Amino acid sequence: MTYPFTILNVSGPYREPRELVLSYDYSVQRPNWPTPNGVRVKVSIPDELDYLKTKILNMSGGTPGQQMIITQMLSRRIADHKLHMANEEQMFLNRGDVMVGAFTGSLVHLFPQLEAWMQANKAVLRQEISARVRL
Repeated sequence: MTYPFTILNVSGPYREPRELVLSYDYSVQRPNWPTPNGVRVKVSIPDELDYLKTKILNMSGGTPGQQMIITQMLSRRIADHKLHMANEEQMFLNRGDVMVGAFTGSLVHLFPQLEAWMQANKAVLRQEISARVRL
């Protein structure tokens, strides 16, 4: 089922204290809402980001600057996809601040869908990284 929404603004990544995650804050608007809603999406560094970089894309090396750009690019792509997955799961169908955590623990059942997306977009992600950082 489709639950339409528009992303008005995204800020981040932010490094969360006491957690190995990067987070993005989205301002989303649904057609029937009078004002936008805030949704925070967390990307686990070891369980999602590093998994994509090492297991799916087989990436290693690069300068610290290249690694920073790659981390920003991939974590944003993961966060964007997780936001759409959360929408499909009706996690922010009603108004109110929402936090979409890492797909570990209570949300581990969503990780296979994220992994399938990673596999399906492997070539596209590699091409974007190659074009941007020449790695």
